Amino acid sequence: MEHFNAASAQELERTLLTCLRSHRWSRRVAEHRPYPDLASLLAASDEAAYDLAWGDLTEALAAEPLPALPSDTYAAAHTALSAAYAAYEARFGHVFVICLDGLPPGEVLDHLLEAIRSRLTNDPEEERAVVADELRRLAQERLVDALRGAEL
Repeated sequence: MEHFNAASAQELERTLLTCLRSHRWSRRVAEHRPYPDLASLLAASDEAAYDLAWGDLTEALAAEPLPALPSDTYAAAHTALSAAYAAYEARFGHVFVICLDGLPPGEVLDHLLEAIRSRLTNDPEEERAVVADELRRLAQERLVDALRGAEL
């Protein structure tokens, strides 16, 4: 936490934007420094994420990569997932996001396919809420990783 709290504004913004590509979110998290501990930082991250408008979330979605599959995934699964991603993007107008934190590699494909099939049945407003929550969870995971890796 010491390094996070002492990082320059530019260094902190650069790192925060790798966690969630929302300028509003990164400013809100940075403005509340210093943080006494990780729990306080994650709480501030959540609070900032909950306050994001759809335009802020759209900004973040534009920079999100598709979820990665384990390297040993067979070609037919890639094809099925590509089709599911295309259907999702056609329905909702943005990339599919999901936090896969803590899932064993052998469960990633099944979880992804189940989640995307399920979420394709959501109405747009319901899916916006799911997307906001997934982005919030991704930001938390990436913040923890950044602190572990001492990127700050």
